[in-house]
Amino acid sequence: MNDFPHPPERRRLRVLAAMSGGVDSAVAAARAAEAGHDVTGVHLALSANPQSFRTGARGCCTVEDSRDARRAADVIGIPFYVWDLAERFREDVVADFVAEYAAGRTPNPCLRCNEKIKFAALLDKALALGFDAVCTGHYATVVTREDGSRELHRASDAAKDQSYVLGVLDERQLAHAMFPLGDTLTTKDEIRAEAERRGLAVAKKPDSHDICFIADGDTQGFLARSLGSAEGAIVDESGAQVGTHEGAFGFTIGQRKGLRLGIPADDGKPRYVLDISPVDNTVTVGPAEALDVTALTAIRPRWCGTPPSGPASYTAQLRAHGEDVPVTAEVLGGELHVRFAEPVRGIAPGQAVVLYDGTRVVGSATIATTDRATARSQEKPPVTV
Repeated sequence: MNDFPHPPERRRLRVLAAMSGGVDSAVAAARAAEAGHDVTGVHLALSANPQSFRTGARGCCTVEDSRDARRAADVIGIPFYVWDLAERFREDVVADFVAEYAAGRTPNPCLRCNEKIKFAALLDKALALGFDAVCTGHYATVVTREDGSRELHRASDAAKDQSYVLGVLDERQLAHAMFPLGDTLTTKDEIRAEAERRGLAVAKKPDSHDICFIADGDTQGFLARSLGSAEGAIVDESGAQVGTHEGAFGFTIGQRKGLRLGIPADDGKPRYVLDISPVDNTVTVGPAEALDVTALTAIRPRWCGTPPSGPASYTAQLRAHGEDVPVTAEVLGGELHVRFAEPVRGIAPGQAVVLYDGTRVVGSATIATTDRATARSQEKPPVTV
């Protein structure tokens, strides 16, 4: 059964509903309340200097979002509070994001926010105040097994599945997680229609996209302001300079657009970012086939239950809404070693690899090194965390 059963099958739960001001979290809170739980809404103030209004569908945590969340709570008929977690968010998510790019890696701030903010800082505070669970609008499913343990699974609707960004949750956090939208086989239009039937004004509000703390969507500009410009060379696989850049942090492995190369490739084919070296501020580009990765090593694994033992076959997801790829994986010396059945392109250190056993999320880890399929790439020192 998904999430917590409706009373009276089990006791009425005290639920803290994280309400971003968007339609998904509002409908999730409404469903939890409708199921008979004692629900309290909370909006997380994550910006030290929130803007008054959103920039279209970008960003979140504005004054407008807080007001939208409060209005939704009023319609649902639940208490509502605003909790200031701006300093914790700045330290655990924003500063980490900048540091990862400065080191030549490509982080996923949504995973870090779920791990450190929504299911660490928020959950810990909720439990301390006597709440039983934290409810969010994520599309994922929690299944309770006969022995009482809980598993994280993909959402019933694969098109909306968000289990990838929840792969950092451990067994303790899953025991107090509630995702009322996870087993819903409906389109987003139907979720909006439900919100409208419930009288929620956020029914037609645009979804937020991109990175929430970069409201204008200009990640490179944000990093330049944070790290400063630093001109460096763009080189090809032979080491010959083919262009310049204003900061290696502005690139990610597999990037094709925005390279502004002054010298075209001999074969006339597009070139892609192959490596980023923050030490000498150099970006290496080359052909698409040089991006083929046959295996990777990942660090800081987090398991959604019992850690796997010995090598086994799984599927892996390497980016949000990315395709599943078949892999063999095992844990050795505290690191996750993953080998792909077929080469995969565009894998960047800093990204998360999430393992699945069918629809069940096994766990996740941060990619540290990759093994390239081409002989030359294998001879090069691996990119490390």
